[in-house]
Amino acid sequence: MNDSLPSGARRESDLVGASVRSADTLVDDYDVPEVLHQLAAHCVDLLNVSAAGLMLSDQRGSLQLVASSNERTRVLELFQIQTEEGPCVDSFRTGVVVVVADLSAAMERWPVFTPQALAQGFSAVHAVPMRLRGEVIGSLNLFNQRPGRLSAEDTQVARALADIATIGILQERTIRQSEVLTEQLQGALNSRITIEQAKGLLAQAGGLDMEQAFQALRRYARSRHARMSETAHALVSGRLRPDAVLKQGHTDAV
Repeated sequence: MNDSLPSGARRESDLVGASVRSADTLVDDYDVPEVLHQLAAHCVDLLNVSAAGLMLSDQRGSLQLVASSNERTRVLELFQIQTEEGPCVDSFRTGVVVVVADLSAAMERWPVFTPQALAQGFSAVHAVPMRLRGEVIGSLNLFNQRPGRLSAEDTQVARALADIATIGILQERTIRQSEVLTEQLQGALNSRITIEQAKGLLAQAGGLDMEQAFQALRRYARSRHARMSETAHALVSGRLRPDAVLKQGHTDAV
């Protein structure tokens, strides 16, 4: 972040930088889980929100969680999927933006989801569909600890970031053949499962919480210029020892 700039110019500079970094991942081969985790982090950095998460549809049309900015959001997103209730599910099903400025007033609309969201400390949510040419493949979900709507500018930025991720997943070469699209989306979902397993291994080995374990996994992959999903697979399959990953994280912290 360039702190020497005025706040408005600094935010614009940060947005351009985020767009460039996201666009860089779309050239040739790219790691879908990393793109989506990066998008969640960009949303928290650039928008006036506390947390972000992303869901993708699998080949059966069911939603699956693929990225979240923190552990609380991950739990809440999984709860929505399990109960098939909530703003993120509605946004995916309808293909429109769902805005809830005050969750305490949404008890009747989502009687199961709303108490859980409030218990997690969230007071407002904005869900943005990930869509291209009428096809909705998931939703980008923004949670806030404070009640209130996003500004028109922030809503536009959220839509732009969601579009970048959607285009990355549905590149022209993947939308020409539905088989390729299905394989790529399913690969992203399978990678998410492997990453969760790897997080569990690291958490147990290092006495970490799940968020700390994820950061250790990500740091190790980046230090080796490797895909996070490949590093996770190496951990789960036993080709990579947890202590090697944790040692890298400790070295970086020194």
